[in-house]
Amino acid sequence: MSFSQYLAEQQAIADGALDRVVPGEAQSPETIHKAMRYSLFAGGKRVRPILCMEACRTVGRRVEGVEFAAATLELIHTYSLIHDDLPALDNDDLRRGRPTNHVVFGEAMAILAGDSLLTLAFQVLAQLKGLDAAVRCALIEELSVAAGTVEGMIAGQVRDIEGEKAEPTAERLDAIHRAKTGALLRGSVRMGALYGGATDEELAALTTYGEAIGLAFQIVDDILDIEQSSEQLGKTAGKDAAQHKITFPVVYGLERSKAMAAEQLAKAHSSLEMFGERAARLRQLADKIVHRDA
Repeated sequence: MSFSQYLAEQQAIADGALDRVVPGEAQSPETIHKAMRYSLFAGGKRVRPILCMEACRTVGRRVEGVEFAAATLELIHTYSLIHDDLPALDNDDLRRGRPTNHVVFGEAMAILAGDSLLTLAFQVLAQLKGLDAAVRCALIEELSVAAGTVEGMIAGQVRDIEGEKAEPTAERLDAIHRAKTGALLRGSVRMGALYGGATDEELAALTTYGEAIGLAFQIVDDILDIEQSSEQLGKTAGKDAAQHKITFPVVYGLERSKAMAAEQLAKAHSSLEMFGERAARLRQLADKIVHRDA
C-alpha cells in the first residue's frame, strides 16, 4: 500500500470513530451538535489520531479499539481551533477553507461547541472498552496534561498571547511552541504507546520521537504562514506577522528555520531505531510533517 493510500485509510478510520462518538445533528439540542460536527468534519488531516494509532501498532501488544482513544485527540485539537479563531483570540474567519465556527453559528455557540468537544474527549476515554482501569486513567492523565496549563497546550496559548507584546527571543519561542503545538503531538504518540502496552524503554523512545515531530510541525507551520497563500493553507496567511507573533522565522530567519526542521526530522528518525521496520510508517509520517505544503 502506498503512503497516500495508507493516509486515506487511516483518515477514514479516524473519521469513523469520530462519527460514532459524537452525537448526530438530529440529537437534541440540535444546534450544538451541528456546530460540533461542522468544525470536526471540515476536512482535517487527522495527524494526531494517526500518530496515536501508528504508535500503538509500532508497540503492537494491544491495538483493538485504539481508534477511539485516538479520536479524543482530534476532539481536543478541534476544540482548540474553534476557540483560537474567536475574536477574543486570533480573530480569524477562515479555517480549513471554510468560514470559522463563530462566523456560522455565532460566538456563544462556538464557545459551547469547543467546550462540548473538550468534555466529550474525557467521557470517551473513561468509557473505553476492554482496558484495565489503570490504562484508562493513564490515557486520561496524558491527554489532560498535554492540553493543560503546565507545559501543555493552554500554557502555550497563554504565552503566545502574552508574547505579542514581548521581545521575540529564542527562550520565549521555545516556551510557546513546545507547549502550544508540541505538547499535543507528543501526547498523541505517548497515548498510542500507552494503549499498546509499551515498555519504559519503548515509551521513552516514542516520547523523543513525539517531541521532535512536535517541534518540527510548528517550525514548518511558521514557515508556511510566510510562504503559502490563504487558499493553499485553508486559513488566513500572514496572520503571524500581522499579530506580531513570536515565530521561528522571526527569531532565526527563514533558512535557519528550515534547517532546524530538518534537524528535528533527523532526531525523529534516529529515535525509532530500536523498532526497526515496525516504525516505517512513523518515519513516513515524520517526513510528511516536515515536507508538507499546507
